[in-house]
Amino acid sequence: MSNDSTGKQSLASAGAEARAGLRDISDARTLRALAHPVRIALIEALSIWGPMTATEVGERIGESPTTCSFHLRQLAKYNFVEEAGGGKGRARPWRMTSIGMRFSTHDDPELELAGNALMRLVRERQLDRYRTWLETRAMFPPPWRKAANDSEWIFYMTADELDELNDELAALLVPRFQERLADPAQRPPGSVPVEMLLFSYPLALPDSED
Repeated sequence: MSNDSTGKQSLASAGAEARAGLRDISDARTLRALAHPVRIALIEALSIWGPMTATEVGERIGESPTTCSFHLRQLAKYNFVEEAGGGKGRARPWRMTSIGMRFSTHDDPELELAGNALMRLVRERQLDRYRTWLETRAMFPPPWRKAANDSEWIFYMTADELDELNDELAALLVPRFQERLADPAQRPPGSVPVEMLLFSYPLALPDSED
C-alpha cells in the first residue's frame, strides 16, 4: 500500500472516530422532543457561548427567562443539558452535556419522519444565519469578508467514497477546532464563532446493478 493510500486511510479512520464521538440519537421520542425552535436555539447558544442561566440565555435568543427555564428542564430530561453548578432557581447556570450530535434512523419510518422534521428545523435556522451574513457582511472588516467563503463542487463518486470523504473532512476540522468550543482559553485573540455548513448528497439515483 502506498504512503498516500495509508495517509488517506489514517485520515478517514480519524474522521470516523471524530464522528463516532458525537452523541448518536436513535429514538423517535428524543428526536421529537428536540424539534422545537426554542430548544434548538438553547442548544445552539449554550454550545457557542458556554454555560448560562435561563435569564442570560434568554437575552441571547430573545425569549423570556420563564420560557427558557421550562425548555432547559425539558432538555435536561433528555440529557442534552445539565446544571453547571452554583446559583438557585433561574440563577442556576446550565451547560451542554456534550457538543455535537448525529441522527441514526436505521431505515425506521418513524425515526426517518422525526429526524427529517428536526433536520428541516435545524437547517432553516442555519440558512437564516447565512442570509443574515449576506445582508450584513458589509459591516465586517475586510479580512473577514475575504476569508468567508461560498463554494460548490460536483463530483462523481460512490457511496463508499462519499462516506470516506466526509470522514476525512471531519478528521481535518474536529481535532483542530473542537476544544475551542468547550474551553475559551484555547481561542486565539480575534477569533469569533464561525459556522461552516457541509451538505453532500447524490443528485440522481444509481443505476440498477441487476
